[in-house]
Amino acid sequence: MSALLSAERLELTYGQVSVCRDVSLSIEKGEIVALIGANGAGKSTTLRAIAGLLPPRRGSIVFCGRDVTAMPSHERSILGIALVPEGRHVFPFLTVRENLELGGFKSRNDSAKIRRKIGEIFNMFPRLSERTTQNAGTLSGGEQQMLVLGRAMMSEPQLLCLDEPSLGLAPMVVQDIFRTIRAINAAGTSVLLVEQNARYALETASRGYVLQTGSVIASGSCADLKQNPRVQEAYLGRIATAAVS
Repeated sequence: MSALLSAERLELTYGQVSVCRDVSLSIEKGEIVALIGANGAGKSTTLRAIAGLLPPRRGSIVFCGRDVTAMPSHERSILGIALVPEGRHVFPFLTVRENLELGGFKSRNDSAKIRRKIGEIFNMFPRLSERTTQNAGTLSGGEQQMLVLGRAMMSEPQLLCLDEPSLGLAPMVVQDIFRTIRAINAAGTSVLLVEQNARYALETASRGYVLQTGSVIASGSCADLKQNPRVQEAYLGRIATAAVS
């Protein structure tokens, strides 16, 4: 059985500057796969390439058995790839409901389905249901992260690409976000998780890749990566064996 997503030997550049070289990774249906590494390692760049925002100079990307290497981002979204970028990019002057409605653009001609999907998002994030008519720009950081996750799920993705979902959030909110990520995955959505907090990433995912200066230096099951001396020293330190509560 072929992988849900397979990226082979990607070379990714900004102008003439090479950021990633020979990056290969795959995601099976139903998996959570983590992509960890230091700032500047190329994690976000790799996500942008998978989502169609950065054409690779070399290499290929196959999704659901279809070569999407040259496919624009909006067509990949229709196929089932959703990206939640770093930085909680809400539409600040639109309400919570309006932000969610924009996420359901694939079903824009089916108002009943849009209402049903919004109801599902409110069940997932009850706090958002209390703020339906509130402008997104006035939400807390945690609430905005819930909103961008919910907006991405409105498109019914097969693959959800998350870029630093814990960034800048309080520890209790981070735990809530990661519980939701696991619930989204349990409901059938595969997840590619870019996360600087290696502890959370490796406890949440089943497999992982470690990027360093634009190249994959280690990969395997998260259990194995947590025992890898290079990963422990660089990303886990003394909390290598700690578990997420």
